[in-house]
Amino acid sequence: MRGVLLQDWNEYDHTNPEHKSRLMRALRYRIALQEPMQTKEFQKSKVYQDAHKQIHAALRAFTTTGDFPVSAIDVIEKFHVLTNYDNGYEQIFDVKDFTGTKTPGFRMTNVQSGLTFERIPIGDKIKLKQMSGTQEFVFFDYYGGGLNWHRSLFENQEYWTIEDNAMEFVNKAYARRAEIHYALLEAAMDLKTCITLTDPGCNDCTEYARAVAVAINTAVTTILYAIQNKGYGASPSTIIKVLAPLELMGVVKEALNIRLQQFSESVKTVNYTIQPIYTMMLTNRDRIGVFYPKMRIKSGNKMDLTTFSSFDMLSYSEGSAGWMAYGAAIGDLEQVECIDATVTSGIAGG
Repeated sequence: MRGVLLQDWNEYDHTNPEHKSRLMRALRYRIALQEPMQTKEFQKSKVYQDAHKQIHAALRAFTTTGDFPVSAIDVIEKFHVLTNYDNGYEQIFDVKDFTGTKTPGFRMTNVQSGLTFERIPIGDKIKLKQMSGTQEFVFFDYYGGGLNWHRSLFENQEYWTIEDNAMEFVNKAYARRAEIHYALLEAAMDLKTCITLTDPGCNDCTEYARAVAVAINTAVTTILYAIQNKGYGASPSTIIKVLAPLELMGVVKEALNIRLQQFSESVKTVNYTIQPIYTMMLTNRDRIGVFYPKMRIKSGNKMDLTTFSSFDMLSYSEGSAGWMAYGAAIGDLEQVECIDATVTSGIAGG
């Protein structure tokens, strides 16, 4: 039988150590395809390099448009790595690769105000702490989970179940990482006084979308003036990231395309270059985030999802443990603004 992890399951023998090693390598390869940076184990493989580039170009197209272009679907189908988590946050964070290093974290200098997250025991809620001063050290923390394949699955040749379990295991690990990063972005927005929508005062327009467009302009202008002397290279042509929950995808799309006048050649209301990111991982469904990306919004990856396996005779299972290590922080809250997208009594529609 042809599968995703192994091309021919008919040749697999679960009692053969070499075959088990091949299966775990196949799992690591699938994990490596989903990492934002190429994994050292497979870096010398041109097939891996090409696949990794195509996949992440396709995933970026999805997270920034909200729809899969045909080419993206083709790539995802070809390499079988459609994810059940979203990685749009990677477009906002400056993600650094620390794999293979001995450093316990990374240092952020000239911190004016910001947030980082602390160690989170499995099952506990995310804990955030305020940063202050001119220098902070962001530690990497380890996150782990387990995957058990009962030997009967191999003996009964239930290979699709094995592969489904493996993909679920991988997706949950990356979904947890995404959850933590989105929580950090939301915590930053919680510390801001969000821009409220105002009635645009037009009778022949969609008031809600136009009010959102005006609020986006206000948010971007506020950010650009706040960071203009910080050496970020900010300018009116800088690409700004707009983060919105799935419920507000429609109005954000409309806001970014709405024009000052009701004819196609009219100038768009939004003055800046905006890249939208849509997600289901925000807890506040009535708020839009506006971010000047990268710079002091940083994430560090110490260890990719790494699996270790052994046979557990007490549970008659092939056990695998997966571990990741990473850290993130927002060192400058002036890179962040937010919009309260609640429809007020003065605005029709929504």
